Amino acid sequence: MTSGFLFFLFKRIINMFIVLFSILVLTISLLGPTMDNVIKDSVKYSIIDGLSNQKIEFKDITERQRYIDQQIQLQIKNLGLEEPWYSPNRFFNTLLKVMVLDLGKSNFFVSDSGSSSVKDIIIEKIPKTLLLFTTSTMVIALIGVYLGVFLASRTESKLDRINSIFAIFGNSTPIWWFGMIMIFIFAFSLNIFPARSTPLTPPDDPLYFFDLLYHMILPFITMVILGFGSVAYIVRHIVSGILQEDFIKAKFAMGIPKKKILYSHALKNAAPPIVTMIALGLAGSFGGAFTVEVVFDWPGMGKLYFDAIGLMDVPIIIGLTYISTLIFLVTVFFIDLIYAFFDPRVKLNE
Repeated sequence: MTSGFLFFLFKRIINMFIVLFSILVLTISLLGPTMDNVIKDSVKYSIIDGLSNQKIEFKDITERQRYIDQQIQLQIKNLGLEEPWYSPNRFFNTLLKVMVLDLGKSNFFVSDSGSSSVKDIIIEKIPKTLLLFTTSTMVIALIGVYLGVFLASRTESKLDRINSIFAIFGNSTPIWWFGMIMIFIFAFSLNIFPARSTPLTPPDDPLYFFDLLYHMILPFITMVILGFGSVAYIVRHIVSGILQEDFIKAKFAMGIPKKKILYSHALKNAAPPIVTMIALGLAGSFGGAFTVEVVFDWPGMGKLYFDAIGLMDVPIIIGLTYISTLIFLVTVFFIDLIYAFFDPRVKLNE
């Protein structure tokens, strides 16, 4: 590796950590007061509930309340909450724990195995999010790329105009509204797919995965319908611009088959922006989507995020924000790395 490339690599790593650290600081700063209140209320209710099961006699209500207050203060001290959330000691300890994936325990959620660990809960949701969003993103990219290249040689044709309508429809239509229409048609009217995408089969059942695939079909189709048109529209414009280049015209003059020019030479030169678009789409798919997962009740990270916000489960919110940001930044980092490695101009500029 050249010194220029190593400097480029060092800069990108530093930038990635600065962005990640900044987002984490902002998230903890916004949720810090709420996090303290939720934990303290949880301690208070647990002590009161535990007291009802203990045979402790008090002279009067005042003595009972004094005992409860003492136990609350003791628990708060044991949890390290006697200092405010913004104190340097607590703030940076929280930052350090999150960055090493010590995400704590959820206040309201448990995994299928019964664990309240935030890390276990999120790890359980990631495969389901990947199954739906990554596969749909890849299918959208596959259809969009090949259709876009095909339309690049047939600009202003009827099919090109139809795809432009699809692109406008896909970008302007709220996915929650279209999802509800799909549920009404295919779940309630035709009774082909279930209205809820959460399988009824227990996770430990051997048939659970196949049941999950069946429940995934309707949100999968919905996302593909709304997504492929815009990808094809972008690819069409990128490739149509490359087709105007002199070296492409020379290949046509040489008698090279049109299909080979389109899907080999033109597409190869259009690959960098297309790959970037697809890679960023895949990175975004790790975090799921509120609207899709909520409308279809898909048991992924987006639905967990939505439910955690509704219940103000701060550890879940912080953990999901951190992991989603980390995955996105790592993907962008590798995209930059690939560009810098294969494009001499990037090395020179750096």
